[in-house]
Amino acid sequence: MEGLMNKLRHLDAYPKVNEDFYSRTLSGGFITLVSSVVMLLLFFSEIRLYLHPVVETKLVVDSSRGETLRINFDVTFPAIACSILSLDAIDISGEQHLDVKHDIVKERLGVNGNVIEVRPDGVGSRKMEKPLQRQGGRLEHNETYCGSCYGAESIDGECCNSCEEVRDAYRKKGWAMSNLDLIEQCKREGFFQKIKDEEGEGCNIYGSLEVKKVAGNFHFAPGKSFDQSNIHVHDLQAFRKNRFNLSHTINRLAFGDHFPGVVNPLDGVQWMQKQPIGMYQYFIKVVPTMYKDENGHTIQSNQFSVTEHFKGAERGLLDNLAGVFFIYDLSPIKVTFAEGHVSFLHFLTNVCAIVGGVFAVSGIIDSCIYHGQKAMEKKMEIGKFN
Repeated sequence: MEGLMNKLRHLDAYPKVNEDFYSRTLSGGFITLVSSVVMLLLFFSEIRLYLHPVVETKLVVDSSRGETLRINFDVTFPAIACSILSLDAIDISGEQHLDVKHDIVKERLGVNGNVIEVRPDGVGSRKMEKPLQRQGGRLEHNETYCGSCYGAESIDGECCNSCEEVRDAYRKKGWAMSNLDLIEQCKREGFFQKIKDEEGEGCNIYGSLEVKKVAGNFHFAPGKSFDQSNIHVHDLQAFRKNRFNLSHTINRLAFGDHFPGVVNPLDGVQWMQKQPIGMYQYFIKVVPTMYKDENGHTIQSNQFSVTEHFKGAERGLLDNLAGVFFIYDLSPIKVTFAEGHVSFLHFLTNVCAIVGGVFAVSGIIDSCIYHGQKAMEKKMEIGKFN
């Protein structure tokens, strides 16, 4: 038994030194104090990392199908009136949303940026969902008025009871309205007086769009939009001007819901128009993103990167180019963020590494200082230290 104990004693990797042979120094005490503080700081830092969740990032192929893309925006145009500004959305599948009004709010802004009026669901007279029609020589709902659509009726007997409805009827036909002075509804509503009253005003337009998850664009432009020979154009003749100041500030632009850590690079971007007119373009690459928190709650959203380009108008094409365009495409790669906690074994390993590492490094530093001091003392004793 005693022999076994002696063999086990020889395996001791931590031989003990008699205290009589220890030499304690001032530098050693200082290094011990500093190393202890460093150990404590690193230890508490490791505890903090252990207690708080960490985010793991992965890249996978986006295999989703049939989903929609929600675009949230808030853009201010300080030098163009709300009655002139319209919003269109077009995608590569051919689907078009012209003069979007649902889930859109426009605020009239004064010269100093103060809000004059808030107009939900578009500007001007609201379009009737079921236009009045003549049936049997009389009108439904016992109405006494049925305005003419001036040749733009989609069905016989259709009524256009407001200037907005006449303009919509023309837009659906792909016609431009050359002279609104001849339109009875526009004269009755004071269309030109309204435009004159809003001269010099600005517009803040905000809301959201729900579009197909395919490449496309949405744009803010003056005038009513319509298709003419398969070309998307805007009718500016009604406003009797062909120069518009499209300076703008993007207060917010996001594709999808907010999630922790998201950065929208266009938030707060401002552009001041220097050339007379043109098309300002933002080319956006949308990256599908999924964020999963530590409780298992999942947020399906998107990130995006952007490049900017201004295309000046050529003579004869001014009306067709004026606008601010957001042209987006989708990445086939999906980014996933997953929150989680570090395992206890990983935490314990890091703590041991901190203690052992700091102890070893401080020992090396102390040894270097101690032997350096001894060498200097010997040289001073023999008179070789200069």
